[in-house]
Amino acid sequence: MKAVGWMLGTGMAAWLGIASMVDQAAGAAVLLGLGAPLAAAAISWLAIESAHARNPAGVTRVLLVGFAVKMAFFGAYVALVLTRLHIQPVPFVVSFTTSFIGLYAAEAVMLHRLTRRDGAGAWARRPMPRET
Repeated sequence: MKAVGWMLGTGMAAWLGIASMVDQAAGAAVLLGLGAPLAAAAISWLAIESAHARNPAGVTRVLLVGFAVKMAFFGAYVALVLTRLHIQPVPFVVSFTTSFIGLYAAEAVMLHRLTRRDGAGAWARRPMPRET
């Protein structure tokens, strides 16, 4: 839950900073670009933490299902925003792409720490057997 707070706080601080430097229309486009990746990353992280607490081996299934759901959601979301809403496309695309990459990089780091903490990632640290 702490990680979700950091995601939301950082995302909103970034939006407030950007919105203070651009006009209202661009600020709205940035918010739309930031909002969906932020919501998806927060929801998926809560699902990952919950799955890990119940059964660490079940995290892979949650990741795969989440990937499929997010792929469909993001495709529909971007198409809807760019075709139906009258927003500035450049601020939307830049903020969407930046927040998407940043949030999923952060999620990857947090997932690595989560699996390393309980020893599930220990296989990666074992030395390879020597050939004789």
